[in-house]
Amino acid sequence: MREKSTKNGAGIGLVARRVGGTTLALGVLALAGCGGGDDSASSAAVAADQTYTDNVAYSPNAGDSLPAAQVTERAAVMHHQWSSGGKTVLYTTTTGHLTASDLSGNPEATMSYVAYVAQNTSGSPRPVTFFYNGGPGSSSVWLRLGSFAPTRVATPDPLMTNWPNFPIVDNPESLIATTDMVFIDPPGTGLSEAIQPNTNKTFWGSDPDVQVMRDFIRRYISVNNLTGSPLYLYGESYGTPRTDMLSLSLESAGVPLTGIVLQSSILNYMASNGDTSAGSFPSYAAVAAYFNLVSPTPTNLGAYSQQVRNFVAAQYTPIVQYSTAAQQVAIPATTLANWSSQTNLTPAALSAYFQYFYDTEASPGQTALVPGSTIGRYDGRVSLPNSDTRLAADNDPSDILITQPFTTALATQMPAYLGYQAPNATYQTLNDKIIGVWNFSHAGQPQPDTIPDLLAALMLNPKLKVLSSNGYHDLATPYFETEKELARLQTVKGLNPSLQLTFYQGGHMIYLDNVARPQMQADLVSYYQNQPISNAVTLSQLAAPWPDQSPANKPTVTTAP
Repeated sequence: MREKSTKNGAGIGLVARRVGGTTLALGVLALAGCGGGDDSASSAAVAADQTYTDNVAYSPNAGDSLPAAQVTERAAVMHHQWSSGGKTVLYTTTTGHLTASDLSGNPEATMSYVAYVAQNTSGSPRPVTFFYNGGPGSSSVWLRLGSFAPTRVATPDPLMTNWPNFPIVDNPESLIATTDMVFIDPPGTGLSEAIQPNTNKTFWGSDPDVQVMRDFIRRYISVNNLTGSPLYLYGESYGTPRTDMLSLSLESAGVPLTGIVLQSSILNYMASNGDTSAGSFPSYAAVAAYFNLVSPTPTNLGAYSQQVRNFVAAQYTPIVQYSTAAQQVAIPATTLANWSSQTNLTPAALSAYFQYFYDTEASPGQTALVPGSTIGRYDGRVSLPNSDTRLAADNDPSDILITQPFTTALATQMPAYLGYQAPNATYQTLNDKIIGVWNFSHAGQPQPDTIPDLLAALMLNPKLKVLSSNGYHDLATPYFETEKELARLQTVKGLNPSLQLTFYQGGHMIYLDNVARPQMQADLVSYYQNQPISNAVTLSQLAAPWPDQSPANKPTVTTAP
C-alpha cells in the first residue's frame, strides 16, 4: 500500500506469534546476525534463537539522523516452521538493521528490515525477493503482515466483520517454500534512519530513495553471500515506479536481477488527465458490478472487464472531455442511455463516475455511486454509511479496514515471534511527514515516468522477467492505466520481454482477498519456476497505447509543477 499517506506510525515492541507456538533450533545459519539465504546453511552448526532489545532512539523526523557511533547491524534471529499442503519448511526470521553505504563506501542510512529465510535442502541457491510498499512514506508492514509471509493478518476484505480485531494466522499461501523474503523500510519509515551527515530528508525523493534502496540490497547480498542467488524485487503502489528505477540502478551497478513484480502500479505520474479518467473507467465499472449496478450481473468479471475496455477505447474522446472540462457538465440523457446499453451500467452509475474527478479531497465519486454510503479508494468494494464517525478522520473505508488492525498486530505480537524489541522508538507504519515534501522529480521532469527506466533495465538485461499484478476493484491505481503504460513498450522495435499481466478480484492490496490470494500465490510460484501463468496477458496481447502517449524510450513531458 499506499499511494497517499494518511496516518501516523504505531508504537512498537515489534509483532506476531511463533508458528505452532514452538521454538526450533535446527541448523539454520544466522550469518553475522543478519539472516541469510546462503546454500551452505544446511551444513551449519545448530543455532539457538537470538532475541535482541534495540535501545537506539530512532527518529522519523526530516532533519534527524544518527551518528555513526550509534549504528549497529545486530539483529534478532528466531527459528520457526511453516506447514501447508503436506509440506513443512524450517525457516528463520531475522529482524534488525543493515547499513546502506553508497558506491564509494560512505554510510547513508541504517535500514530496518525483516527477513524470512528457509533452510535450504535443494543444493541450489534459493531465490531471494526484496519487498517494499510505497507512499512515499510507507513502511513494508502492509506487505509483510498482509501478503506472503508465513503469518498474516486475517482480514474479512471487503467486509468490516469484527473490525478491528483481526487475528494473526498461519498463512497457507506463503511463498516461503519458493523464495526467501526480505521486507525493507526506507529511511523515515519503520525504524530506518539516516546516518550523519545525511538526514532522513536526504532520501525523500525519487532518485535518492532509489540509491539508498539499491545500497541496502547490495549490503544484504554481501553480508549473506547471495551473489549466486536469483534476485527479485516486489513493489506495491509507489513501490512500482521505485522498482522500475531501482531495477535500472541495480543492473547499472552490476547487480543482475532475475525478475520483478509490479503490484498495483502507478508507473507514470505524468499521465495526462485524459488518460487517467479513461483508464479508471473499467475499475469503476467493476466496483459498480459488485454493488449490483450492472444489469445483467456479470458472471465472468474478466469478460465484463474486456467489454468495458472496448467501450472506453471506442469512446475515449468524449470520456476525456466530460471528465476534464473546467467545470462539471451534465451528460445528455441520450448519451447516458447509449453508454448504459454498451456497458450495462445504470445511467446513475455512469453519472456518478464523472463526479469522481471534481473534488479529490471530498471524493464525491466515492459517495455518489451507492446512495448514503462512501466506497473505498484502495478497494471500491469496501463501504461505510456516510454517518459512520470513522469517516471524519479518513474518507477511505478501505484504508480504515486495515490501518488499526495492522497497527495493533504490529504493536502487540512482534516480540515473541521475531524476538525483537525497540523500547525507545516508535515504528512508523506510515510517516505522513514524507509525502508532502517528497521530491518527485526524475529524468529532468517534475514527476517520474518510469517506463523508460524499465525499458533501459530490459535492454541491459533482456532476460529480466516482469510480472504485473492488478486488482479489478482498485480505484487508486487502476489496472487499465497500467496496461496502457506497459503497452508503450510495444513501440520499441524488436523488444520481446518476458512480461506477463495478471488480474484478480480485489483492490489495491489484492492479497487481502481470500479468493485472490491463493490465485496470486499459485501464479507467483509459476512465475518463479519459469512456467507460463494461466490466463496471463503478454505484451503482444495488450491493446495499443493511447495515440497521444509517449513512446517507451521517451519520458512523458509536462510543464505542470
